[in-house]
Amino acid sequence: MTTPFDEEPQPLRKPGMFSGLRASFLTGLVVIAPVALTIWLIWTLMGWVDSFVLPLIPTNLRPEHYIGINLRGVGVIIFLVFTIIVGWIAKGLIGKSLIRFAESLVNRMPVVRSIYSGVKQIAETVFAQSERSFEKACLVQYPRKDIWAVGFISTAAKGEVNTKAETGSDLLSIFVPTTPNPTSGFLLFFPREDVIELDMSVEDAAKLVISAGLVYPGEVNPDDPRLKRRT
Repeated sequence: MTTPFDEEPQPLRKPGMFSGLRASFLTGLVVIAPVALTIWLIWTLMGWVDSFVLPLIPTNLRPEHYIGINLRGVGVIIFLVFTIIVGWIAKGLIGKSLIRFAESLVNRMPVVRSIYSGVKQIAETVFAQSERSFEKACLVQYPRKDIWAVGFISTAAKGEVNTKAETGSDLLSIFVPTTPNPTSGFLLFFPREDVIELDMSVEDAAKLVISAGLVYPGEVNPDDPRLKRRT
């Protein structure tokens, strides 16, 4: 009579060649995909800008008129130079006067006035990084208690939003982004004491949101007293 202990141990099977090739392929894909996607996006954006800018340039002034090659990116360079010149003029006294005069004309047009003011406000919010940006990353309980979400502290709430809210303290403007697209989300107002500021940077918090919780910044400290309380 034989027992299970009398059976010879089965040798461990080595992974086949196909499994090794599959693992190498996936590793290479992880390395190549971000680089290829970045290059493709830059190349596409350059072509998109060129398609708008180059038709405004006379044919005899385009580089392909002299070298016979359509160089992608020339429109981007022309756009950057033109934008810098416009910005330099706008900072001066004459430029400010011209802008005020143009805006006074736009304000007299009902439909155009609404579109211009909305686009201007969005542009100032997006591009004025030195003046306006998210202050810190934070944790808030959303959409209900005991469910936590990563948010970004924008500013302290002002005006009637802060005065008419029935809270015992000031409100903070919190932007709670969606995953995996952090450019969309919800603007929420929380009492200051309900907002937990995080030590991680805004960039690290954005990576956490984009990766759907797969990329965490830094390492967990085993001496954290919060971890000891849970054990």
